[in-house]
Amino acid sequence: MLSAEEWSALLLSLRVALWSVAITLVPGIACAWLLARRKFPGKVIVDALVHLPLVLPPVVVGYLLLLCFGRRGPIGGWLYESFGFETAFTWRAAAIASAVMGFPLLVRAARLAIELTDVRIEYAARTLGAGPWRVFWTITLPLSLPGILAGIVLSIARGLGEFGATITFAGNIEGVTRTLPVAIYGYTQVPAGDAPALRLLAISVALSLAALIASEMLARRISRKLGGAA
Repeated sequence: MLSAEEWSALLLSLRVALWSVAITLVPGIACAWLLARRKFPGKVIVDALVHLPLVLPPVVVGYLLLLCFGRRGPIGGWLYESFGFETAFTWRAAAIASAVMGFPLLVRAARLAIELTDVRIEYAARTLGAGPWRVFWTITLPLSLPGILAGIVLSIARGLGEFGATITFAGNIEGVTRTLPVAIYGYTQVPAGDAPALRLLAISVALSLAALIASEMLARRISRKLGGAA
């Protein structure tokens, strides 16, 4: 049985992971479509910036977010002075950190799915009078949906496992920002913390495996779909 503190960490992790995907879903699909379908100056730089969180140490990402969204940062200071809205060291900070770290995974999966969509179908629709938005909503998005869903699942899994950026930007506040990875780390630092750490570890592994299996199943569905179309 999980204690109240362990349940709090689990539920907070799920909340943070789902909100992180909600934050990045529309920008992620738009960015994936832009990189897959358009050529423009500086595309390589944009692509590199999108994937930068994958290669940067998570603590660096968390510190940069703290500089931007902290009470003295350019964005965080404006939000606090204008609306009294505080971001750093709240659950919202954990969601933003997870969103930034999971954004490249969502973009990569969605971009691959869009690139694998036959562009000739889009051209045919355009010649029949369909506008760009209608082509996207009726052709591009439905055909690439399995890949987008795989990216969403991977992004959720990344959000559930995010630690470095979260603890730097959101801290380790019980019931507020203590997600599963942060709680596991905290339990390993105290006497008699092995049992709760192992329980949360088992839950974390189970959730990650479920996400990876779901992502693999969606990827296979894409392959079958494309094979049938060919």
